[in-house]
Amino acid sequence: MNPRTPRALKPLPLPLWVQGVIETLIAAVVSAILVVVPLVGIWSMAGFAATQVDFIARLGGQAWLALQGVPLHLTLESPTSSADTLTGTFWFLPWGLVLIPLALGWRAGRRLARASYRDQIWQPLAGGAGAYALFCLGTSLLVPSESVAINPFLGTLIPTALMVVALLTGARKEAGSWERLIGVDAAERIATWSQASRWAGSYAWSLVRAGFVGLMASFALASVLLSVQVALSWADIAQVYQQVDAGIWGGATLTAVQLGIMPNLAMWTLAWTTGAGFSLGEGSAVSPLMTAVGPQPAIPVLTAVPVGLDPAWSWLFLLVPVVGGFMAGWWLLREGENHFDEWLAVRIESRWASLTASTLVLGLLVALATALLSLLPFAVSGGSLGVGRMTGLGPNPWAAAGLLGVLVGLGAMIGYLVSPWWERDRFVLPDAWHDEADDADGFDDGTDAGRTREPEED
Repeated sequence: MNPRTPRALKPLPLPLWVQGVIETLIAAVVSAILVVVPLVGIWSMAGFAATQVDFIARLGGQAWLALQGVPLHLTLESPTSSADTLTGTFWFLPWGLVLIPLALGWRAGRRLARASYRDQIWQPLAGGAGAYALFCLGTSLLVPSESVAINPFLGTLIPTALMVVALLTGARKEAGSWERLIGVDAAERIATWSQASRWAGSYAWSLVRAGFVGLMASFALASVLLSVQVALSWADIAQVYQQVDAGIWGGATLTAVQLGIMPNLAMWTLAWTTGAGFSLGEGSAVSPLMTAVGPQPAIPVLTAVPVGLDPAWSWLFLLVPVVGGFMAGWWLLREGENHFDEWLAVRIESRWASLTASTLVLGLLVALATALLSLLPFAVSGGSLGVGRMTGLGPNPWAAAGLLGVLVGLGAMIGYLVSPWWERDRFVLPDAWHDEADDADGFDDGTDAGRTREPEED
């Protein structure tokens, strides 16, 4: 082994808060460069009307802030009359693109946790958060223009909050547990609770995780459904690309933006499968039972919006969240933490009555957990393009979350009741299979799997 390797892995001999500043500034600069480079490429091909370098710098800073969820207040001239102006707020959080600064922050958090002792992690995190906040504040003050205004407070708060979450997540990953990271042992505290409290806590935590399983399973199925729809609409998407004719840099940037909003579109697809649907601008509605949209911007992927579905069969798409709930119910059975059912079974003699009551409660609580967990993702999946009719994009978060909870809760009850039929005999081989295997190999491994042990004589 190279004797210099251990020395190379040691952290830099710098104060921890300085290391935090360096790591987060690297994350900020790298993510900004990744945003500015495509814009410079388009500018070099005369893709913008403005030719000044400061225009690209301002546009890059505005795009970098908008990518992290900072609202931009727009004031644009009306295309019909130069005397009129259009005002609005651009706010849209592309889930795929925001992963760039979050991934860099996650990496920085891991490196800072590796360089810190358990009770010192707050020093690099505080230094890194402060440096990132100053970087965002400076950007918010430097990049506004006559047509784009930015609130410096929001321009500082929102990206910094996202970076702090990324730093904490990365540090937690490196530490392995919160106890190693901040010195708080949750298991030790829970051990001081009473038995009833521990059972109730385990039951509640299992329901929350089941709601998360149902949400993620439904989201995965909705993502598959979106992929199939995009594949079926590929000819229309390619035609829009040809009509836009954005060139090499413009086409690559347009493709990157579409890939960045794909998770948002998957969330819209999930809202579509609940029946709540989503909006593509004011006065539009897209749902399994009705589709009414107006003129759309030249974004090729929007041509994949489903239209002309047969109402007699479109209701079948509502089964997608039910299948996700079925997976949650199966997971609950395998988790074995349904203590409420055990509590009812002791107090109610009729098993069918106790099982029915506990399953209804289980479905209701899983539905509530799923609705609460999906409310924020539905809310931040949409947004506004600022002006015109494209000011209302995405699903209604309350309607979509409520309907998703109902369907997932229904599927969870079905999954919990049905899954014991195949879990009961899972991985159990008949005795004859073991005997045949032993005879064929001529070898006895000394195990008693699948056999009945004879009682030993005294």
